[in-house]
Amino acid sequence: MIRIEGLAKQFHAGGRTVPAVCGLDFDAADGRITGLLGPNGAGKTTTLRMLAGLIDADAGRLEVDGLDVRAQPRRALARLGLLADVRGLYPRLTARENIVYHGRLHGLPADAAHARADRLAAMLEMTPLLDRRTDGFSQGERMKTALARALVHDPPNIVLDEPTNGLDVVATRALRETLRHLRSPEGGGKCIVFSTHIMSEAERLCDRVVVVAHGRHVAAGSVDELLARTGATDFEEAFVALAFGPAGAAP
Repeated sequence: MIRIEGLAKQFHAGGRTVPAVCGLDFDAADGRITGLLGPNGAGKTTTLRMLAGLIDADAGRLEVDGLDVRAQPRRALARLGLLADVRGLYPRLTARENIVYHGRLHGLPADAAHARADRLAAMLEMTPLLDRRTDGFSQGERMKTALARALVHDPPNIVLDEPTNGLDVVATRALRETLRHLRSPEGGGKCIVFSTHIMSEAERLCDRVVVVAHGRHVAAGSVDELLARTGATDFEEAFVALAFGPAGAAP
């Protein structure tokens, strides 16, 4: 489970202070896919980077399975798999080498890391890619490799930042099915959080949606609950009403 309370972050540039996240609260349960939905600049990526320990929060609490990310970063992040928007694969390494290297960083013995890479490749239908260098991979192939790398240590919590950016329809469908499997009991009942600004992705995939605007929480619930709250019949209309209406207006 992931829980965020009172999260805040400001950036300073050119003599200006720019608030990116302003007292954000939300939680994500095990065995559920939670979508972090908001317009560009809403603070989604900043929030997930703080959760992953990549940047420091100014205030607030970030928990992964009850562990405080700021106070116990190694223990908390060992229970987290991150698929960032920037894939960060080493192009001179094969897909297997990228995955195994990440597993070794998480303390897996070499044999276990290789075995895990084989199992993930089968699950993600990427076995033919395993021993090819990632240089020249398509976006879909890079996504699969990066997802396998994030899952190599079998974390109970998975965080994805706009994972479908640049993917074609086939790769997007494959990712969607993988995430549904991972949140199921057969896939480990994982807690999955992903950010997006694509309404159809949130509508098709999320058990729960958290809407953010200007770094603040403005609404949360299932797609049906948010439709009912706004009186909209189309989820895009509901999102616009929530993110750009009075609740989501800039302070």
